[in-house]
Amino acid sequence: MQPRLVPAKVAPDAYQAVSALEKYVAGTVDHKLLHLLKLRASQINGCAFCVDMHVKEALDDGEDPQRLHLLAAWRESPLYSEKERAVLAWTESLTRLEHTGAPDADFAPLRVHFSDAEIVKLTVAVGMINLWNRWAVGFRSQHPVGMDKRIR
Repeated sequence: MQPRLVPAKVAPDAYQAVSALEKYVAGTVDHKLLHLLKLRASQINGCAFCVDMHVKEALDDGEDPQRLHLLAAWRESPLYSEKERAVLAWTESLTRLEHTGAPDADFAPLRVHFSDAEIVKLTVAVGMINLWNRWAVGFRSQHPVGMDKRIR
């Protein structure tokens, strides 16, 4: 697979705008939740570049490898809290918007754990990772290849 283009090089102003919003999200959403949210959306979108990056970032921040291995099957695993489940359901719902329509059943659990402002920030985070996934998949960004001691 050959990269089609590098957005930061061909449209640095667009890249800077997206990066600025990403920095905002990183400063407003709990990092543990953000890792799960980003990784799950990237799995759904088939973005190898982002899956690779977010697994490594989560491991570097101390996430349990088993939770990362089981994330695609989070509904069947007891390893995730109700708060995390609410975020994961919302992430999946918004990432698969054309199929889900973001139903009340996926929104309601958020209200138990988050303020309205936090829900907005989580929703921005889901939108951001979906944008990054579309850039990485659409422009054929290649993840690093080689053995990584964190992923053995």
